[in-house]
Amino acid sequence: MNERAEQLEEIRKKVLNLKKSPLYKYRVENNYVPVIGGGSENAKIIFIGEAPGQNEAKTGLPFVGRSGKFLDELLDSIEIKRDDVYITSVVKDRPPKNRDPKPEEISIYAPFLDEQIKIIKPMIIVTLGRFAMNYVMNHYGLENELKPIGELHGRVFETKMSWGKVKVLTLYHPSISIYNQHSKSILFEDFKILKTLI
Repeated sequence: MNERAEQLEEIRKKVLNLKKSPLYKYRVENNYVPVIGGGSENAKIIFIGEAPGQNEAKTGLPFVGRSGKFLDELLDSIEIKRDDVYITSVVKDRPPKNRDPKPEEISIYAPFLDEQIKIIKPMIIVTLGRFAMNYVMNHYGLENELKPIGELHGRVFETKMSWGKVKVLTLYHPSISIYNQHSKSILFEDFKILKTLI
């Protein structure tokens, strides 16, 4: 196991024992597991969602349900392999009934996301949905650019990290396609922007 993989494994162990999380009891009661992330620890692109769904919490793998299948289609459309990117989320445990994550849950789990970003050192961060967008923009120097996702989806921003300049692309969450067919075509269009950044 290389150094980055070892560091990511340490994060997994910490989250596994995160008894102070309000989602810990729900995880144990339902025999779920935390979803830390998956993909290449040397990825140039990190995708960040909001929180795991039921399929993810059962398997410990990110984006394996219906929205995950659509994410695979989106990646295929710009000829990117899932194994070449890293996929994670702000919150690492499933909120009950797929509800939105609460602010205190975000504040407990987000430091693990920050660690993951530092370990992987991506050149592109793709936020999937408003929770990931709000967190990344507020915490990485883009808070003055923040607007509703309806105005910002498909936009590219640039921020500075300790390892260099990083582009941030804000997208709708793939799960939106389950409820709104029109949004599918918007996501395919927005993904074309990602191809221009690589």
